[in-house]
Amino acid sequence: MNVLVIGSGGREHALCWKIKQSPKVKDLYCTPGNGGTSIDAKNVDLNVEEHQQVIDFCRKKKIDLVVVGPEAPLAVGISDDLEKAGIFVFGPTYAAARMESSKIFAKELMGRYNIPTASFRIFDNFEKAEEYIRSQGTPIVVKAYGLAAGKGVIIAETQEEAVKSAKDMLVDKVFGSAGSKIIVEEYLTGEEASIIVMTDGENITPLATSQDHKRAFDGDTGPNTGGMGAYSPAPVINDELLDQIMQTVICPTVEGLRNEGILYKGVLYAGLMMTDKGPRVLEYNVRFGDPETQAILPRMRSDLAELLMAAAKGDISGKVIDWDTREAVCVVLASGGYPGSYEKGKVITGLEEALDAGAIIFHAGTRVDGKKVVTSGGRVLGAVGMGSDIKEAVDNTYMAVDKINFDGIHYRKDIGYRAIARVGT
Repeated sequence: MNVLVIGSGGREHALCWKIKQSPKVKDLYCTPGNGGTSIDAKNVDLNVEEHQQVIDFCRKKKIDLVVVGPEAPLAVGISDDLEKAGIFVFGPTYAAARMESSKIFAKELMGRYNIPTASFRIFDNFEKAEEYIRSQGTPIVVKAYGLAAGKGVIIAETQEEAVKSAKDMLVDKVFGSAGSKIIVEEYLTGEEASIIVMTDGENITPLATSQDHKRAFDGDTGPNTGGMGAYSPAPVINDELLDQIMQTVICPTVEGLRNEGILYKGVLYAGLMMTDKGPRVLEYNVRFGDPETQAILPRMRSDLAELLMAAAKGDISGKVIDWDTREAVCVVLASGGYPGSYEKGKVITGLEEALDAGAIIFHAGTRVDGKKVVTSGGRVLGAVGMGSDIKEAVDNTYMAVDKINFDGIHYRKDIGYRAIARVGT
């Protein structure tokens, strides 16, 4: 089959890397891609916002399957238009993608189907939001209702910080229309984990568990980012807890959407907090997590392309994924200043040496400049190491990280520390 992957981040490079391994895949394309996808696929320059342009390319190249990586194209209905054109697509429709593009839609659906989550209030008026925030304790969470590139969730330690966040979103429009409404939410305590499943709208196949590190600095401090690292599996989730999550969160979500006339085909990601009262949903994503995907796919022994096509065709019944028993750790190498402002065009060295050290290197914010690879984004690379246990996987990953350098490089030194502590107790 011929496959087109849409996106340009580390997640899309990981998808291309894994899809390429399928004996069923003939030609693999990625748009717009990055410096790494150009190794595992053919990068093509398409305007993804022009859906007809994508459809025309698919017809010209006889594309059998389109895999949509990021959330933005899903939120504007690219899957709907591809399906209407008779092209199989892995990724939910516009209506289903509201589980991520509208946090309010997701919250209200959780309420209707008794899916456990934090208590919340919705506001479109700053004065009312401020009044409510000042009546609550801290910490407290302020969320933009729409897509904000992973940066629209503020965990405020003080009321003043929460009020400022509400003002930034509702008055100053720092997230544009995504912040025209906000959710002020109860702060949940516990340990986070990511549950990612593939579904055809009825049948559900879970992927390996994972956990990511959202904060920019060691010890889970600093601003939230798109993710500074991840590991798989997540030891906080045992088989019994996974079964509970499937029964109380994942299955009711897919069934609830189906009851409302929405057939969800693609990946459903539930970001969860393991509280002393049980699992609670923090958020849903409608695509593979980034950087969780970089830690999960190296452990997958099954044919990913086959699984993606089965879901796109509407039947993954009986599909069981075979997993490598080794553990995987991904450390994100970011530009100095991320998630704030940062410079681009920094020459990256040590990539071959990192590969020679046994790591898998997934590109995110990179581009090829002649014979050099240079930075072009905030999150630049994901270095992935594997090991028989979490400590060995961490050590192997950082051994590779030490080989790589570029001006201003920033990465966390403690990815996986929670898992190491949990296993050590």
